[in-house]
Amino acid sequence: MSSQDEPFPAAAAPEPAATSADEGMTWWYRWLCRIAGVIGGMSCAFAGLWNCVTINPLNIAAGVWMMLNAFVLFLCEAPFCCQFIEFANAVSARADRLRAWQKAAFYCGMAVFPVVLSLTLTTLFGNAIAFATGVLYGLSALGKKGDAISYARIHQQQKQMDEEKLTGTLEGQA
Repeated sequence: MSSQDEPFPAAAAPEPAATSADEGMTWWYRWLCRIAGVIGGMSCAFAGLWNCVTINPLNIAAGVWMMLNAFVLFLCEAPFCCQFIEFANAVSARADRLRAWQKAAFYCGMAVFPVVLSLTLTTLFGNAIAFATGVLYGLSALGKKGDAISYARIHQQQKQMDEEKLTGTLEGQA
């Protein structure tokens, strides 16, 4: 049997039904995180470029790191902005497979490093939206909030169990 006789060998591998990033995230929240990542990348790029226009070497290092943050944010959140890079879609696909808490830790860590390196208003404001992107992913990792009715029902059941235990101990003492 030749390779031409095999029916679609590449299509035989099934795609996973839902990626780990899609678990518990609504479509609008996913888009909110992506838009925040793109805006955070733009703010990091502009503030990083502005931060490099100095003679202080720590400011230059923080500015270069911020521009690297912008590149990574664009690569992970908006790979269509990096069409000239061959591996952009592969990196974006790999970033989409990460869990929300992993993205949150990565984005927040990337945003904190230049601030620790050089604490200026430019680094603070430039990394604020990138940090907020990590916070949004972190909030999605916490999961959905329950409704008030189910919490009230659980509270009522707990109260009944406590009353039953209390009456059981009082009857046992008598």
